[in-house]
Amino acid sequence: MLNSPVLVLNRSYLPIHVTSVRRAFSLVYQGVARVVDGEYRTFDFEQWSASRVHERIASSAQAADGRPAAWTSRSAFAGSSDWIGTSRGPLPAPRVILLTVFDRMPRRHVRFSRVNVMTRDGFTCQYCGERPPRSQLNLDHVVPRAHGGRSTWENVVASCMDCNRRKGGRTPEQAGLRLLRAPARPRWTPLASLPLAHARHAEWRPFLRVVDGSAAARESMR
Repeated sequence: MLNSPVLVLNRSYLPIHVTSVRRAFSLVYQGVARVVDGEYRTFDFEQWSASRVHERIASSAQAADGRPAAWTSRSAFAGSSDWIGTSRGPLPAPRVILLTVFDRMPRRHVRFSRVNVMTRDGFTCQYCGERPPRSQLNLDHVVPRAHGGRSTWENVVASCMDCNRRKGGRTPEQAGLRLLRAPARPRWTPLASLPLAHARHAEWRPFLRVVDGSAAARESMR
């Protein structure tokens, strides 16, 4: 429960990180972050701990056995069953927090990994442009390892199984294939291009949608 993911926003309400509930509570308690609810209201630790906040929200939806039911999508705790036991009683785990002392997008080193390569390539085969189920996507070395190709951002792309088999241990030119674009190290952070479909909680979507829209606008200008 304490390791559940929480979206972190900077002061401009832009997503910059994903942390744990444990860390989120620590940041809010220290006064460097505030909890953001489903109506974009923010709460410091004392306000979040106040029973009247949760009683007011819960009073609008009670299950037959008296326990809070799944709240509406405008609630801070839509469908949530994540409650954290504290000395002040059970508190709902925050889904989104807002940093109060940081307003820039951090520059992060994007780790070379399977999921980040797939994200960079939009989960799309870089040879045929198809988007098969993710279980049917592989990583392909443009210059095969047998020919000295390395596992780097500039030499690894997402590839469907059909194109992967067709290419085999050859270069794209040898196999009669053409890359959709030259692979390169991404300039974004993994979070900044997290698709809406990957949002772990509904409360994340309004903030990730802003990033998706910005990314789409950049693509349309190319």
